Amino acid sequence: MKNIFYLHILKDKIHEIFRKDFAINSLRFSLLFSFFLIGFFANAQVSTQIDTTKIRIGEQIQYQIIVDEIEGVQFTKFELDSLKKMEVITSFEIDSLKNRLIKKYALTSFDSGRYVLPRQMVIINDKKFLTDSVVVDVGTVPVDTEKKEFFDIKNIIGEPYTFADFIKYMWWLLAILFVVGLILAYIYRKKYTPEEIIARIPPFELAKQRLHELDSKQLWQQNKVKQYYVELTDIVRSFIEREMHIPALESTTDELLETISDFNENSKLDIPKETILKLKELLKEADLVKFAKSKPLSNEIELHRNEAEYIIDNLHPKFVEKNTEEENGK
Repeated sequence: MKNIFYLHILKDKIHEIFRKDFAINSLRFSLLFSFFLIGFFANAQVSTQIDTTKIRIGEQIQYQIIVDEIEGVQFTKFELDSLKKMEVITSFEIDSLKNRLIKKYALTSFDSGRYVLPRQMVIINDKKFLTDSVVVDVGTVPVDTEKKEFFDIKNIIGEPYTFADFIKYMWWLLAILFVVGLILAYIYRKKYTPEEIIARIPPFELAKQRLHELDSKQLWQQNKVKQYYVELTDIVRSFIEREMHIPALESTTDELLETISDFNENSKLDIPKETILKLKELLKEADLVKFAKSKPLSNEIELHRNEAEYIIDNLHPKFVEKNTEEENGK
């Protein structure tokens, strides 16, 4: 564009010179032509091209910087107008065409007015060259307020809900219900009474546990011999009642011994006579302590304690073996 400006000035000067005396002004013409020729070729290496200088708000301008060189060319940062109202939307890659380099920019503005794009600098072989400045007019979009009917801003219309909108809430709901269920189950769980808890323990294990607890009490060492024998016989009687389903707690010593003897003969448990004899001795001695205020010696008390455990150990496997055989026979 600057070169065209130089050519117009050159043309006007030539017309002016030829209207005067040619001989007098020939030297001036030669000097003037040389000046314009040098200026023309000095700036012919860098030029600009723009598709339009008038746009409406939001429209784009295609701006190009053309350099008639390929080697040693460096494009500097694009300079915007002083008000910074013009914007670079896209800076394209440099194109090479017929020994030329072309740098393209897409520009726009969202404010109306007249803006001047300053001269852009291009460095060629370490020499600085400037392009021409460009004036751009940005106009507004006219609105016909007389013919066109305007309406109030409408409220936002929500989209209908779909099943996918509630999936994440359903997972949260299931997790909450699960936690609530665990809490309710813990609160309303069945609470067993001490008797029910004891009843859930197998008879043999419970008897062994009670024997160890009796040992830890050390009753007879504290001269509580009667209480010791009461608990010792209760352990044996409770075991027989639960294990063999005989009413041992409500029976007297003679009734219990008679029932066990009859049960042993009729059910063919083959309980050794020695076991029944030790049971008889233990119960008889306990009755003497409880009702006749007998006071056995320490070694006798320990012997009775061991006999009680012996009776439990011998009655348990016999009865379990018998029940297993009956279940297999069925």
